[in-house]
Amino acid sequence: MSRSLGQRPVTGSDEDPRVAGLRTAVSRLRRELAAYPAEFPDRAVAEDELAALAAMTTHGSPEIPRLRGSLLLIASALGSVSALTRPLSEVRTAVELFGSPQPRP
Repeated sequence: MSRSLGQRPVTGSDEDPRVAGLRTAVSRLRRELAAYPAEFPDRAVAEDELAALAAMTTHGSPEIPRLRGSLLLIASALGSVSALTRPLSEVRTAVELFGSPQPRP
């Protein structure tokens, strides 16, 4: 049985696969940040925004401007932590799958 473009695969759930992917990426970054031993000035900012992203993935489709704002804060907070580059990149990729926010009239 073939699928048309734009249809979601049958998984027993109507969940948007982009949301599931974002949830997975955020969870991984949160785990790796928790395991990162060194303290740095903006760690709390990153932890708070990751918690906000995780919450957004439990309530349907997240708002794109809010996703991008959280990503910007997280990237700013973790940008100099090379050990977290890969999981941060995965979160960025997951956010980008939601596309660009619609311009305001």
